[in-house]
Order: sequence, then structure tokens, then C-alpha cells
Amino acid sequence: MGDDTWAALAGQFADGAYASVKGRVRTYVLHRQLLAHLPPPPATVLDVGGGAGHQSFPLAAAGYDVTLLDSSPAMLDKARDRLTPELRDRVTFVRADGEHAEEAVGGRRFDAVLCHGVLGYLERPEPLADQLCRCAATGGVVSIMTGNADAMAVRPALEQRWEDALAAFDARREIGVLGVPTRADTVGELSGILRGRGVEPVAWYGVWLFVDWLGFGGVEVDPADVERVAAVEFEAGRRDPYRRLSRVFHLVGRKA
Repeated sequence: MGDDTWAALAGQFADGAYASVKGRVRTYVLHRQLLAHLPPPPATVLDVGGGAGHQSFPLAAAGYDVTLLDSSPAMLDKARDRLTPELRDRVTFVRADGEHAEEAVGGRRFDAVLCHGVLGYLERPEPLADQLCRCAATGGVVSIMTGNADAMAVRPALEQRWEDALAAFDARREIGVLGVPTRADTVGELSGILRGRGVEPVAWYGVWLFVDWLGFGGVEVDPADVERVAAVEFEAGRRDPYRRLSRVFHLVGRKA
């Protein structure tokens, strides 16, 4: 397993990023997008790289049987601290790298496999995508959220880093908001990867647009406006041309 590279960032990630307006909007938007594709509870859900459970715990609260898999002991500790007593019977924790998910869950197949915000930290998407598709049951959903390579110039432009913005039109990598190197994908390329593993893409969405732009432009969104912001972001995420300019995208597929 190696050292816990997320230990120093666990608090910043779980208590800071997800607690922010942008983090809360992300959770809300992804949750609504997911519910349009998931089978009804108590279907089984595997959250690969699930961190502190911000995305999968709401599913557990809705009645789903959740397995949260993460390689970071620090992040799993955060998840256990956040888990409320009434959800303990619906959530199982597994410590493992996503690239070994199938072995870590004993070959079990799930009605839905989630992997949100993980691919961008890997050198290549294929090994993890292979595991996600393997862990999905026949007819099961595979849900991936990752950076949008077609919108890489937006952030540096809004931060008025003009030389960086010019270079970013053809870039795939940047230093992310947590100070960690990240890599972006395209919807077309990732769709092809899933198809090659027996999962047919059925929908894709944007996740962050306006709230992202405002943040990078130095404008703070009022926390009291979270619900209204989230409603606007949800609509933008399913419409062109808005979704194409979102900094991250959400791709949903179904295993044949």
C-alpha cells in the first residue's frame, strides 16, 4: 500500500474543500445526476476513492448498501468520523488502491460503481477504469467524474495568468487547487475506454461552471445561496454549450 500520501491533505480536502460552497454544490449536483441512473435502493454501491464519504453517504441515507474503498487511512478515518450511527449498517469500509479494487472486494459485483475525482491523480486512466468496469454487475452503472481537458484554459484565464492560459489550450496537466499535480481527460476518450471494457456510456454532464468561474475570479458566493447556485449548476450541467465549459465532467455508463 505504501505511505499515505493523502494524510497531510485529508483535513483540507474533507473539512475544507467539501464544506465550501463549491464542494456542497458538487455533492448536490452529482447526487441528482446519479439518481437519474441508479436502480432503486437497497441496490449495492461501490465508491472507489470515496474519501470521507461525501458522495456515498447521501446514497446510504437514501437506503443504498454502500462500500467505500480508499487507499488512505487518513481519509477513511475522516469517513468513519462522519458516519452517523443510523447509517453504520449500510456502509462498509475497505482500504485498498483503486487499481486493486476487484481483489479487495473479493470479486463482488455491484449495481453501481462510483469513482469521482480520482482519475486526475493517476498517470493513466486505463488501469483504474478497467477495475471499475470489472466491479460493475451486468446492467450495473459506472459513474466517473474527472477533469475536463477541453476547458483547461478557463482557470488560469480567470486568475489572469495569461501566459499559462495560452499554454493551457493544449495542456492536460496542472497543479490543482489542493497544490497536487492533476491530469485531465476528455469525454470522448474516456467514453472509448469504457466501451472497450464492456460499459456503454449513456450520459455525460458538467459539474462546476459558474461557481467555479466566480471562485477563480476572486468572487465569494454567499453560503446562503447554495441551493439556488446548485439549481443553476444542475441545469447548466445538462445543457450545451454550458456543460462543455465545466472544469470537470461526469460520465455515466451501463455495463452490457
